[in-house]
Amino acid sequence: MEVHFDAELWIWEARRTDAWTFVTLPRDISEEIRELGGPRRGFGSMRVHVRIGATTWRTSIFPDSTRGYVLPVKRAVRKAENLDPGDTARVTVTVLDL
Repeated sequence: MEVHFDAELWIWEARRTDAWTFVTLPRDISEEIRELGGPRRGFGSMRVHVRIGATTWRTSIFPDSTRGYVLPVKRAVRKAENLDPGDTARVTVTVLDL
C-alpha cells in the first residue's frame, strides 16, 4: 500500500528537549492502514518506506490514540530537505508489513 499526503511537521511535546519531529498521517489513511491487519512490531508499529522530496528512508509508523498513525522525520531528512517544525511536506509512505 502506497499513500501520498501533505503534512505539517510537529515536535512531540513529551520529548520536547530531544526535538523528536513527526508528521501525522491523515485520519482516513490511518484507518485504512489499521484495517489492513498484518504484523505489528513494538508499540503497534509498522515498517514503512518513506519519501519526502528527494530523500528516501525506511522507518516505522506508530499508532497514536488521538492522531491515528504518526511518522518520525529524522534530523538528516529535515536538513536535506530544508524542513523545520511547522513546515508542510509532501510525504509518500509505502507500508512494508503486509
